Amino acid sequence: MLGRLTWDALPHGMIASGGAVSMVLGVLVVMLVLTYFKKWKWLWQEWLTSLDPKKIGVMYAIVAGLMLLRGAVDAGMMRTQQALSTGNSHGILSSDHFQQVFSAHGTIMIFFVAMGLVFAVMNLIIPLQIGARDVAFPFLNSVSFWLFVAGMMLMNISLIIGEFSPAGWLAYPPLSEVAYSPGVGVDYWIWALQIAGIGSLLSGVNFLVTIIKMRAPGMTLMKMPIFVWSCLGSLTLILFAFPILTATLALLALDRLLGMHFFTSELGGNPMMYINLIWAWGHPEVYILVLPAFGIFSEIVPTFSGKKLFGYTSMVWAIAAITFLSFTVWLHHFFTMGAGANVNAFFGIMTMIIAVPTGVKVFNWLFTMYRGRIRFTTPMLWFMGFVTTFTIGGVTGVLMAVPAIDFQVHNSLFLVAHFHNMIIGGVVFGMFAGLTYWWPKFTGFTLNETLGKWAFACWLIGFLLAFMPLYALGLMGATRRLDHYDASLGWQPLFIVAAIGVAIIGLGVALQLTQFGYSIWKRKENRVTGDPWNGRTLEWSTTSPPPFYNFATTPHVAERDAFWAVKQAGKTTLAPAENIYLPKNTGAGIIIAAFAFIGGFAIIWHIWWLLVLGLIGILVSLIVRLSQDEVEYVVTASEVAKLETQRRKQPA
Repeated sequence: MLGRLTWDALPHGMIASGGAVSMVLGVLVVMLVLTYFKKWKWLWQEWLTSLDPKKIGVMYAIVAGLMLLRGAVDAGMMRTQQALSTGNSHGILSSDHFQQVFSAHGTIMIFFVAMGLVFAVMNLIIPLQIGARDVAFPFLNSVSFWLFVAGMMLMNISLIIGEFSPAGWLAYPPLSEVAYSPGVGVDYWIWALQIAGIGSLLSGVNFLVTIIKMRAPGMTLMKMPIFVWSCLGSLTLILFAFPILTATLALLALDRLLGMHFFTSELGGNPMMYINLIWAWGHPEVYILVLPAFGIFSEIVPTFSGKKLFGYTSMVWAIAAITFLSFTVWLHHFFTMGAGANVNAFFGIMTMIIAVPTGVKVFNWLFTMYRGRIRFTTPMLWFMGFVTTFTIGGVTGVLMAVPAIDFQVHNSLFLVAHFHNMIIGGVVFGMFAGLTYWWPKFTGFTLNETLGKWAFACWLIGFLLAFMPLYALGLMGATRRLDHYDASLGWQPLFIVAAIGVAIIGLGVALQLTQFGYSIWKRKENRVTGDPWNGRTLEWSTTSPPPFYNFATTPHVAERDAFWAVKQAGKTTLAPAENIYLPKNTGAGIIIAAFAFIGGFAIIWHIWWLLVLGLIGILVSLIVRLSQDEVEYVVTASEVAKLETQRRKQPA
């Protein structure tokens, strides 16, 4: 009846039980608050069923923020374990629990924090920058988000029922095969990623079509904002890379469920096929995440330098080069695995070449700043931190592109430090910069600058303390997934410094939460009109925050800085409002995702009747939704004109 699910699946041990209890209590508190203030109906009608990309973007950001807190706690546990577990001391975690935390941390930060923040910014900004009222497929946007949430929930429920994967965040065979991981941990990993990954693929298709087909009249490709160009490169990578991930996870699931031998070392299987496939997705994934961050910095630097972006055309070609070359470098992740000198040489050279377009971008940003009137606001500080940390990561990446050097540092903490330089210094800093920069546009009020600068300082100092020691430890021989080491090696002081760095990052996260809370509390005092940063690129012909229809009249574009030019020319008269057609809210997306969650949970625990129920639920929900005519509501031109008059009198 319940497959493999028994009472033994409940958590054991103080730390595991504490994590489960904390999560359950957190959910109960939220439910009680919503019940006390009678907000369930409002939450369902205004948010959970919304097809407005701005609201979906906010929900992406909230989910990613919650998962950032979970991932940060995991990082704190790992660094505490490594700081304490030496000699006769064995730290706070068992070896098996440490491996689960290690796997969870990497999975959370890539799939549910970085990807969540990227899609949050895309939903909030892309329609506004291209002059669109919506995305190409609003319902698909809702389904994509809720599948992302379903994957997140499936991963977190492993805290309460069962366990998580001990096989690392990419689950290499043979560790991820049944013989070495017979529990449900790897299955949780597979199906959480499979469900969330399908949501990401659908979002990629949706936004790619949005950019190609829904740009404002007159906005040719070479008149698009550079952020939209960077997203176009990222979305192209999603379109080609995520099907590889979907197929790879399906093959691994077949190995575990049906005794197939795609990735075993027997009966014709080959573990190296898995590693090739996972990195054929995995390295483009790095650029899926970092390209939108590059686009954000390309918007921020001109604004706070008081100049146009230097080398727009070269930036566009650099994005195109990175998009293409990112599929030619995956094998540098396993130089040590016997591919041969010729193959290693080719991929080493390609890895060095891909650094060239990235270098073009850095020099373009620096030339934009040259002789500009630089203002060190919080978004600009995030950019300065990015240049510092990302350059270090880029240099060490080119270093490891030399196979002979990679043989020495492969699978060491040197690699871990490099990777975090790229992801935290590049992606996370970029998303924080973007959310801070565009916050006034999509909320109508500014964030507190003082708290923002303190948060940035803690992140930068904490990051350097947390990861610079790992370069040294890697060169000294410390490997990844290390939960205990001999005291005679002398590594403990560096691990203690790294743990202190993680604690300072935690302080930075606390300051960010304080910044958001304080700024929301003081929002009436910090309302904005027009461009809060007094810059070039933060101009749209709509209010702050934008109305649910984005634009009263479809904007027409004649040049790259179209709205800035209109403002400078003093032409503030808007064209007559027009009838607006938008889709009505629907709960079908959340229902489909709920059945996907049920199906994922069922297949993990081999509860076959529940799996059938989940699949039937998904199928019936889709049939019912697709059989209905598209339900739209109309805002007439006269109603739009009234709303616009009211909004411009009281913009926030």
